[in-house]
Amino acid sequence: MTRTDGYLLDNRQTEAAERFDAFAALFDPTTFRHLEGLGVGPGWRCWEVGAGGTSVVTWLAKKVGPTGKVVATDIDTSRLAPAGRPPVEVRVHDVGVEEPPAEGFDLVHARLVLVHVPDRERALRSMVKALRPGGRLLVEDGDPALQPLLCPDEHGPEQQLANRLRHGFRTLLADRGADLSYGRKLPRLLREAGLQRVEADAYFPVTSPACAALESATVRQIRDGLVGAGLATAEEIDRHLANVASGTMDLATAPMISAWGRKA
Repeated sequence: MTRTDGYLLDNRQTEAAERFDAFAALFDPTTFRHLEGLGVGPGWRCWEVGAGGTSVVTWLAKKVGPTGKVVATDIDTSRLAPAGRPPVEVRVHDVGVEEPPAEGFDLVHARLVLVHVPDRERALRSMVKALRPGGRLLVEDGDPALQPLLCPDEHGPEQQLANRLRHGFRTLLADRGADLSYGRKLPRLLREAGLQRVEADAYFPVTSPACAALESATVRQIRDGLVGAGLATAEEIDRHLANVASGTMDLATAPMISAWGRKA
């Protein structure tokens, strides 16, 4: 992602790898479908913003081939190291603070990044600036406020506890500056940034093993924050994790809204 100071879901924590694997299982098919639709191919120059894990970077590298380039950036690149060979260049970079790592990109892509960046406006301007005329921007971000429940079918005490802990998680995110309704704004923001042919859609996983894996890793990662803020007790967290592990609950994620457009 993009922050270490105050960022709730630090890439350096042990659960981060589990979360990246779950994100890949949940969202890679949607992301790859959009990238295919944008025409990514041999020779393209791509910037993957806040890459975190390697699944999208590796996919892009195969598409652009030896004549292309993929610049993969994050403020913590420790988990990007396995992908750091041609045509991939890995750089430490904070999209909300620094100038683009280069310009003239055919594609700039960010997934589940900007919602966490304090200066989202600057980050988006930077991404648009980095595009060549005719270049494509694809931004994908969650909208937790659009669907705030972990268990949309809240039919018992296990689901009620799950939804209460999810509310606590989102309280922690908001306290650290996350915009929980950012995803729905993307089409308008891309148009206001001057992009043309703007379109968007959303993907909303309702239940899958990856949803359960993501929930387990996330709750373990934010456990101390929930308890420290008085949002949950250690016993409640243990009970919830056991409920998740049982495989008997339908666990959802926030909708991921994908928006794309072309620079004039």
